[in-house]
Amino acid sequence: MLHTRPLVAEDLDLICRHRYEMFREAGREREVLDRMTPAFRTWLQPRLVDGTYFGFITLDGDTPVAGIGLMEIDWPPHPLHPEQDRRGYVLNVYVEPSHRQRGIARMLMDRAEAAFSERGLPYAILHATQMGRPLYEGLGWTSTTEMAKAVDAPPAA
Repeated sequence: MLHTRPLVAEDLDLICRHRYEMFREAGREREVLDRMTPAFRTWLQPRLVDGTYFGFITLDGDTPVAGIGLMEIDWPPHPLHPEQDRRGYVLNVYVEPSHRQRGIARMLMDRAEAAFSERGLPYAILHATQMGRPLYEGLGWTSTTEMAKAVDAPPAA
């Protein structure tokens, strides 16, 4: 039987695994993911403990089968939220292949929207993989004009 609960600090390894698999399935190279995951783990651990990274895990019995990460991010007032200096941010949405096409990701997104609403965050963003895009569009999410560029870091001193 499926049930969903809030994330806890002990979910650290599971979240790291889900993030790795999400990016791997999106076509990212294992070499990069193998470097990213330990750094992500170091970044995530204190945020799980202090609650600045929150979200939900769905379990089938005792087996975790899906998860979603959420954050409240500091952001200047913007035409899309002209009086609000914060945004919700959705990340690390992942459903195990054995449990896809059952509405789990949709249910997690509904929980995310409710959690943001409870925190007074009327605007949220996410970065969609090609696989996730139809889900988000079906839930009313729209594309924005965001662009990205990697900037070379200065040489280490």
